[in-house]
Amino acid sequence: MAQLIADRRDVDFVLHEQIGMVDHESFDEFNKKTIDLIVSEARNLAIKEILPTFKDGDEIGCKLENGKVTVPESFKRAWNLYCEGEWLAMCDDPEVGGQGMPKLVGCAALEYMVGANSAFMLYYGMTHGAAKLVEAFGTEDQKKRYMKKMFAGVWGGTMLLTESEAGSDVGALTTTATKKADGTYSIQGSKIFISAGDHDLCENIIHPVLARIDGAPAGTRGISLFLVPKYHVNDDGNLGDFNNIVCTGLEHKMGIHGNATASLSLGEKGECIGTLLGEENKGMAAMFRMMNEARAFVGMQGFAVASAAYMYALDYSRNRVQGKYLLAGKDPAAKNVTIIRHPDVKRQLLNMKVYTEGMRSLIYYYGKCSDIVRITDDERLRADTSALIEVLTPVVKGYVTDKALEVCSHGVQVYGGYGYISEYPVEQLMRDSRIFMIYEGTNGIQAMDLIGRKLGMNKGKSFKYFIDQMRKTIEEAKAIEGIEALVEKVDHAVSRLEALAQKIGQRARSEKVLNAYAFAHPFLEVTGDVTFAWMHLWRASVAAPRLVEKVGSLEKKAVAAKAEKNKDAAFYAGQIESARFFIHTLLPAAYGKMDAILEGDSCVEDILDVSFGSK
Repeated sequence: MAQLIADRRDVDFVLHEQIGMVDHESFDEFNKKTIDLIVSEARNLAIKEILPTFKDGDEIGCKLENGKVTVPESFKRAWNLYCEGEWLAMCDDPEVGGQGMPKLVGCAALEYMVGANSAFMLYYGMTHGAAKLVEAFGTEDQKKRYMKKMFAGVWGGTMLLTESEAGSDVGALTTTATKKADGTYSIQGSKIFISAGDHDLCENIIHPVLARIDGAPAGTRGISLFLVPKYHVNDDGNLGDFNNIVCTGLEHKMGIHGNATASLSLGEKGECIGTLLGEENKGMAAMFRMMNEARAFVGMQGFAVASAAYMYALDYSRNRVQGKYLLAGKDPAAKNVTIIRHPDVKRQLLNMKVYTEGMRSLIYYYGKCSDIVRITDDERLRADTSALIEVLTPVVKGYVTDKALEVCSHGVQVYGGYGYISEYPVEQLMRDSRIFMIYEGTNGIQAMDLIGRKLGMNKGKSFKYFIDQMRKTIEEAKAIEGIEALVEKVDHAVSRLEALAQKIGQRARSEKVLNAYAFAHPFLEVTGDVTFAWMHLWRASVAAPRLVEKVGSLEKKAVAAKAEKNKDAAFYAGQIESARFFIHTLLPAAYGKMDAILEGDSCVEDILDVSFGSK
């Protein structure tokens, strides 16, 4: 039977052989047996319960009728089972109802669930992020009133930032908050593009809302954050009256039809009451905590969808018989072969494989970094790792989602004409994946963040720490026989990236600032390219010695003969070939992009608006 959603052997490789758990007493109970059981349970839930909702979400979608928003009926059983398994707070503190699971392990569980239906799992993502806001900034009353039911999935959560006129310029919002005598606030305004904004999966939805208190400064300096429940919550925990948050419409989207992307009106048809979350005029700083979690989750969405597309395309290519083998020539007796034997199909599959594997390694590594920050007693390590997470966030959100769409596109191409029709899943996966490049700050904004903030963090020390982590892997890989060429090329790429970062960072702080930002996205691309080269070198340095153990050498004929009968040998050989393909075939394109960034041609600045075409 074909694997679905993710390659379990590769999941296990990254968990246990490449990345590995943080060695700390906090995670002593999470031994290999326990971790494997958790991943198996997540996989079972994803395949048996969440995956069957995939087509329903797309074809039935969400509906707004008589002021009520409904999700497909199949979503409700899946959501109830998901919450009963306590998956929503799997990595959170037991004190708030969590299981205390390492983020690294949570990444593996999430990969399966998100890959099964990314629209369905958006209800998780929004709820968890909102609950974390309450945990971080809530008063004792707010925590008692809302937090545990949100972590349990009994109540949902959202993030109300976007307005029609403001868009990504959050500081231009017009939603207002007027303080009342009892210390609560009357909220009035409209929000759009709110994922999971209204639905019937949960009995209540708790909305963190950005608004400006009357008289507060203009721009982001005057924004505050409020908790605004759909239904008031009484002191005894029971639900009270409707809080006049009205869904005025659902967006008709290219994909993710199973998630209710809502327009919401607050206080238009009666008073809407919220309570201040955190400090006045500090709303953006607080909301960024949720946004950073959301950016990592969007990277997970892109990766999980790409992984699913690869698994489907791989299975299809192994079963679809079409055309003769290229070397059969004009032999009339030659039989048609499965399309995986055609060089161009293999090339596309290899593209899908290397990007998916690079995503898995990076996102799991990002999860491990979060574990280090959470449990280490070494304050210097915590600070350095926190900074590393900051540097990697634009790559995880931006580069990963860029490449996810590319992987899904390859998946459609592998299927050929069948890939373009809705009978096969890759068509939906490609549509679903397109939004991830826009969510939580477009990828252009992620690129601007990388050069505008992350390069200069801690006077450049944070980016230097990122470079040092790559060099650490390079030094360790130098001791591994058989991968010398890979080590040399990655070493060269890291050196070029470091020099380029210094140049574009200087440009961003000079009179050529517009030129620097014109090349921000290309710089994000090359940073991602080199990061993935690092991940593949790391993989190869682990796989090569294990392949030698299985085969006796890295010699191609010996490996080929053994790999036919030994699954581990085949897997490790595949890791080395993945690294070779990415580093020898795909990475060189980054050098051309680096040259263009260094040259810094001013055409983007110079072209006049009118020169794009007549009005």
